[in-house]
Amino acid sequence: MFKIRTDLALETREMVQKGIGREIEGVIVEERKDFDEKIKITKVLIQSVKGEAVLQKPMGSYITIESEGLREEDFEIHEQTSKLLANELENLMHLSEKSSILVVGLGNWNITPDSLGPKVVSKVLVTRHLFEYVPDKVSRGIRSVCAISPGVLGTTGIETSEIIKGIVEKVKPDIIIAIDALASRRLERISTAIQIADTGINPGSGIGNERKAINKETIGVPVVAIGVPMVVDAAIIANDAIDLLIENMKKEADKNSPLYSMLENLPDQDRYNLIKEVIAPYYGNLFVTPKDIDRIIDNISTVIADGINMAIHPEVKENDQYRYVN
Repeated sequence: MFKIRTDLALETREMVQKGIGREIEGVIVEERKDFDEKIKITKVLIQSVKGEAVLQKPMGSYITIESEGLREEDFEIHEQTSKLLANELENLMHLSEKSSILVVGLGNWNITPDSLGPKVVSKVLVTRHLFEYVPDKVSRGIRSVCAISPGVLGTTGIETSEIIKGIVEKVKPDIIIAIDALASRRLERISTAIQIADTGINPGSGIGNERKAINKETIGVPVVAIGVPMVVDAAIIANDAIDLLIENMKKEADKNSPLYSMLENLPDQDRYNLIKEVIAPYYGNLFVTPKDIDRIIDNISTVIADGINMAIHPEVKENDQYRYVN
């Protein structure tokens, strides 16, 4: 099994399980479908040190909400996904009436596939200033929320985790919600899957540009991460195309051809490395994103912002006037 380039715990588990041919010790998987089976929810629960070592992800809960309708202008799917996202966030955060929340939009707003975090932050209902200046005007169903889009190391010269830690020391939130664009192993999950994790996040890990972790250990408060895959490694696409070619050759009874023998006997890692060698001189690490990524980012950011607003503010959950999805 070759090195997996993905931020999704669901995909990591799929690849590892395929490689070892059995269930992973210390990892529990729960699946269910919602909204006439148009939305799939998968929970990957890493409950042991062994499971953590095998999947190379911290112990905790990783929840993935998937629907093809997220990629389209399917507003019913968008609305239902927001509600499911809100419910899962509520279950992970365990907020009290007086909890304060910091929402962090990770990523570079100048690069469209990486602008999800800042886009979500622009749609989150922030209220901390109201509690400070006009507390008597704040409804009971509204919590204290502040938000920041700290940018990336290349534009600020400061590690994102250091910026967030400085803000945390000043505003003292009870919990952080961090949103970021992710990388996927599979084309069909680009913009159709939302991952929620209670273990924090390592920005840039899926594209091989890993920065300092943003989690309870580094920041000092619990961090719930929300991410959507927006790019896929071009070498993985080419590798999958070769897999498809091999399968078709099997069906066409071409097993005796020299090409089939060469491809079938070439280890996955060697094949992947060969593809990377072809791409690297021209593009380095090449990642692919959909051509209509502008529209996708706008839609998905609205879905996530709605889910966050409903999870944080009971008033929003009961009153549609605060919401973006209609």
